[in-house]
Amino acid sequence: VVEMGANHPGEIEMLCNIALPDYGYITNFGKVHLEGFGSLEGVIKAKTELYRHLKMHRKKVFVNGNDPVQLRESEEMDRVIFGPEDSDIPVAFISADPYVNILFEEVEIHSHLIGKYNFLNIATAAAMGNYFGLKPVQIKAGIESYIPSNNRSQIIKKGSNKIILDAYNANPNSMQVALENLGQLSDPVKMAILGDMFEIGEAAIEEHRRIAELSKSFAFDRVFLIGKHFEAAGITGKGMSVFPDFDAFKAFLKDANIEDSTILIKASRGMALERVLDLL
Repeated sequence: VVEMGANHPGEIEMLCNIALPDYGYITNFGKVHLEGFGSLEGVIKAKTELYRHLKMHRKKVFVNGNDPVQLRESEEMDRVIFGPEDSDIPVAFISADPYVNILFEEVEIHSHLIGKYNFLNIATAAAMGNYFGLKPVQIKAGIESYIPSNNRSQIIKKGSNKIILDAYNANPNSMQVALENLGQLSDPVKMAILGDMFEIGEAAIEEHRRIAELSKSFAFDRVFLIGKHFEAAGITGKGMSVFPDFDAFKAFLKDANIEDSTILIKASRGMALERVLDLL
């Protein structure tokens, strides 16, 4: 299994020529590395270098049937479509409060991953496992045994607070779904600690303003925005505080009394917001 990452056009094509994959899968087309790709259209064009390589070499691609871009870009390819009820490999969503549960081949699978946005990752694992010959009971055992770590979708207890730690990385799309997930939780007191998103290029202020407005719309008990991009976005509101950098936020926390709360922590890797754990 080879994971291919890129932040400029041509890199996926180069990696395909090295790895010569027999199968391929693009997780999604999000607003990532816009500084290098230029636009969402640039992201799509660059990532589908994988599709073009697979098509040229008559190889197979896995396609999320709920993603219209994947369906469109993989037309006329040898593909396995998963997800929807009428697809090659159906996978059904059950719930996510906070952990994601799915139904696959009449077997309920209870994961340790939070947020409905992680349903796609679980569905992908189930579909690929099924394609390569695993039985539903084996798929269930594999998914249920996975415990997230490395600052990705972790739930951590700190005193009386429940921390949703997703500080490994961030982009406008992942930030949005993380906030939506926090919004749908039934927990009584909810807060968000959000740090700057990097490598967005000219769209940085606009995207940070959009995320700040979105966090405001959920009417969380408190929202803390950290970093020069969020500061430049200029969004204020009830329960919202903006800090130019981590040190300023750290100074604030010395006198803050945060208890009995569910707290989302999310930012790009360069912000290293997992440092907040030592302060709560």
